[in-house]
Amino acid sequence: MSSEGPDKEPEPDKEAVSRFVERFASEMTEAGMQRMASRVFAALLASETASMTSAELAEQLRISPAAVSGAIRYLSQVNMVSRERDPGSRRDRYVLHNELWYETFTRRDQVLSRWEKVLRDGAEMLGPDTPAGARAAETAEFFEFLQKELQQLMERWKEHRAALGRPV
Repeated sequence: MSSEGPDKEPEPDKEAVSRFVERFASEMTEAGMQRMASRVFAALLASETASMTSAELAEQLRISPAAVSGAIRYLSQVNMVSRERDPGSRRDRYVLHNELWYETFTRRDQVLSRWEKVLRDGAEMLGPDTPAGARAAETAEFFEFLQKELQQLMERWKEHRAALGRPV
């Protein structure tokens, strides 16, 4: 069931939200993210304000405060969430970053750049005419190509967001 006010949109069914959280978390886990971090991230994503306290996360996900703490630590380290103080309280609130996916892919671009440099150095050290050197060089070229494509993709995303009337 959903509850509605006179001028409010219907609230999603808690069970349906829980199913979405678990389904999306499962997909992220399959992609390599830690299971508990995936669940906490999905819960924050599905929350109305994109923020929750540790107690709210533990209650919704039916996990221990220690599990929430470990997941938040990981999500903070990879810059997917930040910690804010609840106004007038001693409680921390965990918040998704506004441009989460853009920031994540921008950081990935920095990683690709570092990998490309190491691979180019490795190709030179291994010898450009050796099979290993050729593989390293081709992998570096792939990362260079991927970076260029990613930069163009991010620019198109900004344009798309602006066309939708969303802040850039």
